[in-house]
Amino acid sequence: MYCFFDTHTHLDYVQESTQTPLAQLIDNASAVGIQKILIVAVFRENFKTIEKMTALFPEQLRYGLGLHPLYIRQHQQSDLDLLAKQLARKDPLCTAIAEIGLERAIPELVEDDLWRKQCEYLEAQLQLAKQFHLPINLHSRKSHEQLFSFLKRIQLPKCGVVHGFAGSYDQAKRFVDLGYKIGVGGTITYARANKTRQTIAKLPLDALLLETDSPDMPVFGFQGQPNRPERLYHVFQSLCALRSESPEHIADTIWKNSQIFS
Repeated sequence: MYCFFDTHTHLDYVQESTQTPLAQLIDNASAVGIQKILIVAVFRENFKTIEKMTALFPEQLRYGLGLHPLYIRQHQQSDLDLLAKQLARKDPLCTAIAEIGLERAIPELVEDDLWRKQCEYLEAQLQLAKQFHLPINLHSRKSHEQLFSFLKRIQLPKCGVVHGFAGSYDQAKRFVDLGYKIGVGGTITYARANKTRQTIAKLPLDALLLETDSPDMPVFGFQGQPNRPERLYHVFQSLCALRSESPEHIADTIWKNSQIFS
């Protein structure tokens, strides 16, 4: 059996939406070879919850703390202060600053004040990543150009991943050339997602990570249901169909790539 690492989940929300015990979610994932799962935060209310979840299963779970741009209206300076305080504890199970980034697909979040705030919070969290030598797990919707500018200017000792990537090959390659990985999720399981599928087929294999974004980003055939980590295997199968390398080589390379979040 291959070994996999689901490098982007909201497992607290999976548990909530499916009413499935955490142990069962982990067993279901293990049954298809998923050895490790990263749980990411979106606002301060997640911090304690995912820290406690991870502590219950320290072999299988890792977590990242961060303030997501979708919730920029809610975030306050005290949230950044709390984030810095939590990171300063240096919990070995906290292996990322996540989920952070930029959001330009929602018009009101691009209005002057909120866009300025998005940029300020991204900048602050990139500086924390630099300070604590942690990789980042990045959200980017219609914001690849702006995000690239931040990442080029603030060069991190450990880069991270642009998660759920759905841009062009040229956009992806610019991130890869900076040292970032590209997160491959359920999008590639849809035949109509031509641009993303072609991009993922062309990128270097050592630039790719696998993820589910559970309970979001459903894979083909499971639309309308909360996504779950075990469905990473469907993403892997779709990736193998797009690539020329053997499944063994793909699985082994991506497992090694994923260790940035171990």
